[in-house]
Amino acid sequence: MPLARSLRLARLHPPQVLALGFIVIIAIGAFLLNLPIAFHGARDLPFLDALFMSTSATCVTGLSVISPGEDFTLFGQLVILTLVQLGGLGFMTMATLVALVAKRRITFKERLILQEAMNHGSVEGIVRLIRRVLLYSLVIEAVGALLLSVRFLLEMPADQAIYFGLFHSISIFNNAGFDLFGMFPGRPGSLIGYVDDPFVNVVTMVLIFLGGIGFIVIDDLLHFRERRKLTLHSKVVLSVSLFLIVFGGLVILVFEYTNPLTLQKLSFPEKMLSSLFQSVSMRSAGVTTLDVGGMRQATQFFSILMMFIGAAPGSSGGGIKVTTFAILVGAVIAMLRGKEDIVLFKRRLARDRVNKAITFTLFSFFFIILGAMILSVTESYDFLGILFEATSAYATAGLSTGLTPQLTGFGKALLMAMMFVGRLGPVTLAFALTPKHEKELVRYPEGKITIG
Repeated sequence: MPLARSLRLARLHPPQVLALGFIVIIAIGAFLLNLPIAFHGARDLPFLDALFMSTSATCVTGLSVISPGEDFTLFGQLVILTLVQLGGLGFMTMATLVALVAKRRITFKERLILQEAMNHGSVEGIVRLIRRVLLYSLVIEAVGALLLSVRFLLEMPADQAIYFGLFHSISIFNNAGFDLFGMFPGRPGSLIGYVDDPFVNVVTMVLIFLGGIGFIVIDDLLHFRERRKLTLHSKVVLSVSLFLIVFGGLVILVFEYTNPLTLQKLSFPEKMLSSLFQSVSMRSAGVTTLDVGGMRQATQFFSILMMFIGAAPGSSGGGIKVTTFAILVGAVIAMLRGKEDIVLFKRRLARDRVNKAITFTLFSFFFIILGAMILSVTESYDFLGILFEATSAYATAGLSTGLTPQLTGFGKALLMAMMFVGRLGPVTLAFALTPKHEKELVRYPEGKITIG
C-alpha cells in the first residue's frame, strides 16, 4: 500500500489521510477527463467542468454540468465509473484489496484509517469486514448488472445492453446517480423513460436500498441466522429507513397526485410505484423516474428535508444520516417525557453520541444555508431551486431541478466544495484540519441559562 505508507511517514492522522486521498483521486480523475480521448465535440472540455465531474463522481453525488452519455467517450465514461467505484467503496478499501492480493500485512495505522473510512466502532475485525464489503459489493453489483442487462436487451444490442447494465448497476448501488441515456437524442435523462416499468423500478430500488443502509448493516443481516439478533445500529438504520421510505412515498403521492407534470397521467398502481421510487431515491441516490423540476414546490421542499437526513453511516450516501436523525428525535421525545436518558430499542445512548449528532446536524444546516445564500447572489435562479441544489450537493444526493448545468464558474467551485465536505463528513474534515487535540485540563463550574 504505497500511498498509505508514504502518508504514514508524514505522520498524518486518519481523517487527514482520507481527506488527502479523496483530493488526489479527484485531481487524477479531472486530469483524465480533460484528455481529448475522454470528450466528444470540437471544443476541449474546460478543466473546471472536468474537475466538477470528477468531484461529483468521486463523492458519488451524480450532479452533472454535462451529460455523461452524450458528451463523454467510452474512455471518459469508464473514468467516471471507476471514480464512482473508488468513491463509493473508499480508496482505502481498494488499497486494502491490493495489499491482501499481494499478501502484505495491514498495519495498525492503516486499520485506524479503515475504521475512520468505514465509520466502524472499533479496529477489531476491520480487515475481515473489508473483505466482506468487497465481496458484497461485487455480488450485488453483478446481480444488478445481470438483471438490468436482461431488461435493456429488449431495446438495444447485446453489447450495449451489458455495458448499460454494468454502468447503471455500479452507479445506482453506490448511490451516484449517473446515467448514459443522454446518448439517445430526444430521450429524457435518468430513468424517466422507465416510470411505468415495474421491473426496472424494483431492481433499482433494491440496489439503492442496499447501497444506502451501509455495509455494516448488510453484514449484520447476512449473519442474522447464526447470531440470532441484530445490533442496535442495524435496528435503528432499518427501522428509520423503512419509515422514511413509506412516509416519503405517501407524502409524494398526496402532493403530486394531480400534478400534470409528474403523476397525473399515470395509472394508480404506477402512481404508487413512482411515489415509492422517489422516496427511496431522494435521500441519496440521484436517479429519478419523474421530472424533479416539474414537481410542486411543496414536494421539492420535502425532498430537501429528506436529502438532508440522507442514508446510513458506512454507506456511500450522504446527509446527516438516519442514525443522527433517530438520535435527535429520541432526544426530543425524552425531553417531552421528562426523561434524562435517550433510549432506543431498550438501549440507553451515551451522551457523546448525542453531542456528536447535534454538532453534525448544526454544522450541516449552517453549511447548506451559507452555501445557498452565496449561490443566491451569484446565480440567476429561484431561491428554492438554489436551496435544493445546495442540499443535493452537500448530501451527495445528486437530484437537480436544472440549475447545475447553468452554474457560473464560482457556483461550480462552491458546489464542488459542498460535495467534498458532504462526502467526507464535516466532523472528519474538522479533525483533519485541526492539527492536535489536547485534553482539557480545566473544568469550569456549571452555569444555567434560560431556554424556551
